[in-house]
Amino acid sequence: MRDIKYEVLQPPSKIGIIGGGQLGRMMTVEAKRMGYHVTVLDPTPSSPAAQVADEQVIASFRDTSAIEKLAGDCDVITYEFEHINADILIDLEEKGYRVYPSGKSLKKIQDKYVQKEMLKNAGILVPEYMIINDIKDMSGCIDTIGIPFILKTRSGGYDGKGNFVIKTREQIGKAMEEFKGYNLMAERFVEFERELSTIVVRNLKNDCVVYPIVENIHENSILHLTKVPSNIDSVIEKKVRDIVVKIMEVLDDYGVFCIEMFLAKNGEVYVNEIAPRPHNSGHYTIEACTTSQFEQLVRVITGMPLGSTELCCPCVMVNILGNDTLEGQYRFEGIEDVLDDHDVHLHLYGKQSTKNMKKIGHITVLNNSVEVAEQKALTALGNITIKPL
Repeated sequence: MRDIKYEVLQPPSKIGIIGGGQLGRMMTVEAKRMGYHVTVLDPTPSSPAAQVADEQVIASFRDTSAIEKLAGDCDVITYEFEHINADILIDLEEKGYRVYPSGKSLKKIQDKYVQKEMLKNAGILVPEYMIINDIKDMSGCIDTIGIPFILKTRSGGYDGKGNFVIKTREQIGKAMEEFKGYNLMAERFVEFERELSTIVVRNLKNDCVVYPIVENIHENSILHLTKVPSNIDSVIEKKVRDIVVKIMEVLDDYGVFCIEMFLAKNGEVYVNEIAPRPHNSGHYTIEACTTSQFEQLVRVITGMPLGSTELCCPCVMVNILGNDTLEGQYRFEGIEDVLDDHDVHLHLYGKQSTKNMKKIGHITVLNNSVEVAEQKALTALGNITIKPL
C-alpha cells in the first residue's frame, strides 16, 4: 500500500490540473463550487479549463520545470488525460508532492501491453494479446489469435487513433506501414453483445465506491452515446462490480478511474482499458447522480469523504462532435430548440476550433425511460448546427 500521509485540504487550498480540456474544465467547475483555487497547465492559451480556472500556466506537458513549479505552487496535483510524461509525476512524488492518481499507476496504464499483463496476472479476464515486432509476428498472430484482430500502438492511442482492425491478411502491410516506428501489440477482436463501462473511485482512506454500469455506443471508434443504467441482468452486474473492485486492489491507488469492458455473447466480461481519470462515459453523473465524477475527484484529492454514487434518474448522454464540413473557428445555431425541452442539459466546452469528430460538447437527457431519453437526446443533437464563425 502506498505510504500516504492522510491530510484534509480545506478550501481555499490550491489544486493544480495538468491538462486544460473539457475534463479539466468540468473538474475546475466543481472545485470552484467547493471553494478551491485552481491552476491549469496547458500549452493552449485560454483552454477550456483555463476559461473557468483562477490561473493558467501556458507550457508543454513535457516541460519538467513548469510542472514542478505547478506542484510547488499548489497543494495537490491531478491530471485530466494520460498522454503526459509519467516519470515527471513519479519524480514529483519522490520529492514529497501530492499527486493523484500516482505516476506509477499512470505509467502502467499508458503502455497497453503492460496494462494487460497487470490485469491478466491478477486473474482478470482480458482479450488474448501478444507483442508485435515485425511482419513475421503478424503472421504468427493470425495463427495464434485468428482473424479479425486489432493491431494497437502500445501507447498514445485514443478515440480510435492507434487502432487498426485487421480483417484480412492483405491489410497487414498497410497497418504496419501506418504504425511504423511505434511499439505494437495485437489483441483478439471480441464479438461483444454490449460495450460497458463504469466509474470506480477510491480515496485516501481506502474507501471505494462504484457508479452505475452504463452501456456505450461507439461510432468510428468515438463514443457517441451512453445509456444509464445498462440493460444487464443481476449476475452480469455483480460480475462487473467484482472486477472493478479487484482492479482497484491491484492498482492500489487513489482517484477516479473508468473501466471499459466488453460483454461477450457467451456472458463473459472482458476488460478493455483503464482510464485513470474522469471519463466521457461518466459525464451523465453531473445531472443524474447525487455526486458527479468530477466532484468525486475533488473529494478524493483533497482528502474529503466520498459522496453518494446513487443514480437519481435514468438518462442518456450524447456527444456533440465536429463534422467534416468545417475546420477552424465556429459557432452554434439551434441551441434554443435544444433548451426548449425540460430535463435536457447542454454542455459546451468552449473550444476555440472544431474539426471532424472533435468533441466540442455533450447533451444529457433525464427521463424515467431510457428509450424516451435516447429519442430526446438524438432529437436535441439533430437541432444543433455548427457554422463558421
